Amino acid sequence: MKIKVISPNIERAEQVAAVVRGSGSGLDVRAAAGSPQSLLVAVNGSRPGLVVLDAVDAAGLDAIERLTHANPQIELIVISAEQSPAFLMKAMQAGVREVLPPPVSDAALQAAVQRYARKRQPAPAAQQGEVLAFMACKGGSGASFLAANLAHMLSTRGERTVALLDLDLQFGDALLMLSDQKAASDVAEVARNIGRLDAELLRSAMVQVSNTLSVLPAPAELSQALEVKAAHIEAIIKQARQMFDFVVLDVGRSIDALSLQALDQATRIFPVLQLSLPQARDAKRLRALFRSLEYPSQKICWLVNRYQKSGDITLESLQQTLGNQTVRTIPNHFSAVSASVNQGVPIDKLSHNSPVARALNALATWVAPVQAGKKDGWLSSLFGAST
Repeated sequence: MKIKVISPNIERAEQVAAVVRGSGSGLDVRAAAGSPQSLLVAVNGSRPGLVVLDAVDAAGLDAIERLTHANPQIELIVISAEQSPAFLMKAMQAGVREVLPPPVSDAALQAAVQRYARKRQPAPAAQQGEVLAFMACKGGSGASFLAANLAHMLSTRGERTVALLDLDLQFGDALLMLSDQKAASDVAEVARNIGRLDAELLRSAMVQVSNTLSVLPAPAELSQALEVKAAHIEAIIKQARQMFDFVVLDVGRSIDALSLQALDQATRIFPVLQLSLPQARDAKRLRALFRSLEYPSQKICWLVNRYQKSGDITLESLQQTLGNQTVRTIPNHFSAVSASVNQGVPIDKLSHNSPVARALNALATWVAPVQAGKKDGWLSSLFGAST
């Protein structure tokens, strides 16, 4: 593994290189004198996988970005006295893996190099997390609310870890359903750094709602949604599956290359609709799309939200329209749902006895049955027999 250490003077470069060599065996470490502005010349021909760049200031980040744009396979560890949030954000956007403040200790520098080395090693085969995609048949059907709250409920069951990815890129607000925390990053920011995507980068971009629930928000600006491509969505979901037991996707309702990429990777799809003629018509069209994509019927579970038995359209007629595929219902309880949305608190925390919370808990039990010999307290006794 080739590593290039660059510092303003050769003596300092050799000192840092000596520390880097102590990070492990099999490292080909070279030292050179130079500045960020001479990066392209310094790495030309040597093809290092990692560059350790010493004494970087804000002006050097533009040169770093030119290097990473031309050589996306090269990663950088930067040593800089500049530690402002603006500098650190710009460094991440320029493609810097880590920024270490001087005087950097031998242990800190070696730990950073070792993290890079671990990333380069092939990951051991691991069980992939289950991907649950929620898609609205029509705007206002409540798909985002159901996705966010199911993600929260799954995260409270045993030691399961859950990621909620807001892929409704133009109008997503899944984070607001669960927390008032401010997002430091989002899907578009991760997409801009897709060449450096690993578990550490994805986790750092997510909002930690609890020890077992993390949320990757949609972009705050509409224009940023245009930067996200289907290949970015594919890479983000695949990385999340390696990190979490469940990956819940709020897909929105647009049918495009991005949403189809998410649906292709889903292990289960939950189209959400209400019992109205326009929504039933859209559900029929969506079913035809799923059939053309050759999705197996067991992959689809239709969710009728705000269900009332006294409606003009019956559940039986909808099931016939959908070819008798699996249909589950979430009852109507406006006051509890409205309070949950307006306060940004999961409904089972705010009103765990509401019919909606009970139905969502039953859905969580269906998705993730309680393992034999384990119980989830009152939830287990209440919903354990649900199918």
